[in-house]
Amino acid sequence: MLARYNQVFPGCAERIVAMAESQSAHRQRLEAAHLAGSQKSERRGQTLGFTLGLIAIVGGIVLIALDKDVAGLVSIIVALGSLAGVFVYGRWAQKQERQQKRDEFREKQLPLPYGQKNEN
Repeated sequence: MLARYNQVFPGCAERIVAMAESQSAHRQRLEAAHLAGSQKSERRGQTLGFTLGLIAIVGGIVLIALDKDVAGLVSIIVALGSLAGVFVYGRWAQKQERQQKRDEFREKQLPLPYGQKNEN
């Protein structure tokens, strides 16, 4: 097919290949930038969550030290429960996303020639 393009317009095949290579490099740069941004955002969220949880736990300990046992204990339990809940939900969401991607891949997978089976 590229040879036909070259017959009609000399040098066209090289231009088409260069355009495809340029587009591929551009796409890879975009994906790398997106990945770096996602990692930075995730790190910031983890740091913020840890800081807030630590503040709540330290606050609970201070309340217990000031003879506010119930309020201090509630503060500690809520902080730990929230952190555990976010962790469990995050793992569940990751598992759901992986399963969805597996399902999408299976739907898009091209059939193999007669007599061969897809290994899923």
